[in-house]
Amino acid sequence: MTSTPSANLFKPLGEGDPAVVGGYRLAAVLGTGGMGKVYLTYTPGGRPIALKVIRPEFSEDPEFRRRFQREVQAAQRVQGLYTAPVIDSDTEGSQPWLATAYVPGPSLAHAVAQHGALPLRSVLLLSVGVAEALHVIHGAGIVHRDLKPANVLLASDGPRVIDFGIARAADTTALTGTGVSVGTPAFMAPEQASAGTVSPATDIFALGQIAAFAAIGSPAYGEGSSHAVLYRIVHEDPDLSRVPAELLPLVTRCLTRDPAGRPSLTEIIELCHEISPVALRQGEDWLPQAVAGSITERLKLPEPAKTPPPQPSVAPTPTQFSPQPPAPGTVNPYAPTGFATPAAPTHNGPGAPGPVPPPPGYPAHPTQGHHTPPPGYPMQPTPPPGYHTPPPVVHAPYVPPQPPRRKQRTGLIVAASVVGAIVVLGVIGSLLPDGSGKDDESKSPSGSSSASGAGGGSDNGETPGTDAGKKRPDPKSASYKGIDVTESYQVMLADNPPRPAEGDVSYGGGDLYYYVDSLFGEDNYIGTDNGKFILLNNAQKGSLETCRAETRFTERITLDQLSDGSEFCVLSDAGHIAVATYQGKGGAEGSTYVTFDLTVWRNAEEAKPED
Repeated sequence: MTSTPSANLFKPLGEGDPAVVGGYRLAAVLGTGGMGKVYLTYTPGGRPIALKVIRPEFSEDPEFRRRFQREVQAAQRVQGLYTAPVIDSDTEGSQPWLATAYVPGPSLAHAVAQHGALPLRSVLLLSVGVAEALHVIHGAGIVHRDLKPANVLLASDGPRVIDFGIARAADTTALTGTGVSVGTPAFMAPEQASAGTVSPATDIFALGQIAAFAAIGSPAYGEGSSHAVLYRIVHEDPDLSRVPAELLPLVTRCLTRDPAGRPSLTEIIELCHEISPVALRQGEDWLPQAVAGSITERLKLPEPAKTPPPQPSVAPTPTQFSPQPPAPGTVNPYAPTGFATPAAPTHNGPGAPGPVPPPPGYPAHPTQGHHTPPPGYPMQPTPPPGYHTPPPVVHAPYVPPQPPRRKQRTGLIVAASVVGAIVVLGVIGSLLPDGSGKDDESKSPSGSSSASGAGGGSDNGETPGTDAGKKRPDPKSASYKGIDVTESYQVMLADNPPRPAEGDVSYGGGDLYYYVDSLFGEDNYIGTDNGKFILLNNAQKGSLETCRAETRFTERITLDQLSDGSEFCVLSDAGHIAVATYQGKGGAEGSTYVTFDLTVWRNAEEAKPED
């Protein structure tokens, strides 16, 4: 077996990726989701964990931070056999993050896309495992809200449910602002899709959807636009014609439109045991061999990063290198002798500025289970008997005495400089041409033609013959039909014709990019990293004037917000403006593309200076 699959699973850190987050040295990129980017890292003991860094736009929202902190605290109470436990977090830092146990297994969505539907026994063990996970999650007072195949990982010893409750933190931020409910449309419950109401019964409906998806290889309510799928979920019955007869009682009851009519988690587990022709026991053989092979690939982890954390770029103050008496009970065993012990950091934010970085292999602040050193580990170096620590000696550098400075007459110097400049300019002006040449008419100080002999300036104070006060002429438009932009590809409006190219779309890329969140939601969205988007209303006609006049800017929109024929503006920082007409999505699972028609006005505005 080649190493290519593993290389695709663990991508190297890019230029924009941090080397260290919360003291954890990042080893690889696991994926990107709607709420953040996920990295592989390791605990000091070498245990792999998945660390998710929240996207900056969420981090800047105070309401999101409040909810995120509350949901993380609730998630830390979930310690089930079929969940990925929360290991560590920082909800108050400049960019919040969350670390969970690394699960070496594909998501249900990925496994079905690559290998097709699962056999009956695998579906039943999957359903039992997810039901047990929900029992623990609901017991902690959490409703998952976004249970779907992408949030169910297939480990060698059973499924793992991830991202429980975290979607709630984004409920009042960006998604609510665009009128889109939190959750994936194809796996929403009717009450969630119609009124945004959620309860533990909402997750029961999603469990029935997951069981049907695993058994038939596609959603029970079909595919298509989000609006069409949501309408079927709310008003129509699912298509269960391909669901195995043995599973029909389980799936049908879970997909009952009335939440009160759905079975409890205990009933679901009992029903799965009744359906199975053999006793249900989780084991290494619970998955088909092809799916189990992808677990092996995920065990080929990259080596932990061995480079030390980056040193502070700002020079420390003198007090940072002065011996400071530590507060009682806060001695840092990792602080070198003779250095100030930094303020004790917490999980909710960084410590005092300028702390000395820890030695290799240790987080910058203690993680759960590592708040104190192991027994027998000295809290600080112990001097030999009779040894007295001498007081620090600080030698100030020798500074020779300076002679008294003569008081300078600043006013006279400035006045002399101004007079000298005026004289030089007068000499230069006398040497210039008199402006009588035809080619130099526009350079005449009066702005008049020497041929006319008419003196006179402009009544409005502007100089005739210059570009002052003139409006930039509108450029001619260029139209392009049927541009297919593949997942993780981008388009630059300056290209003629625009050619989609593979780019770095982890946090956006290019003037127009298309991305699929395959790790945390499989949301399809388009965006820009070089400008702004404006989604036009149905009553608006896309034009240069419309794009200039609208101010409802965003940087990303999901395909849920678009239908065939929808128009949106793209205003690039380079000064190009385009109207894109969405023509739909195509391609198979695992390789999709979207099609646009583009009308581009190049150099329609002044380019914005780079930061």
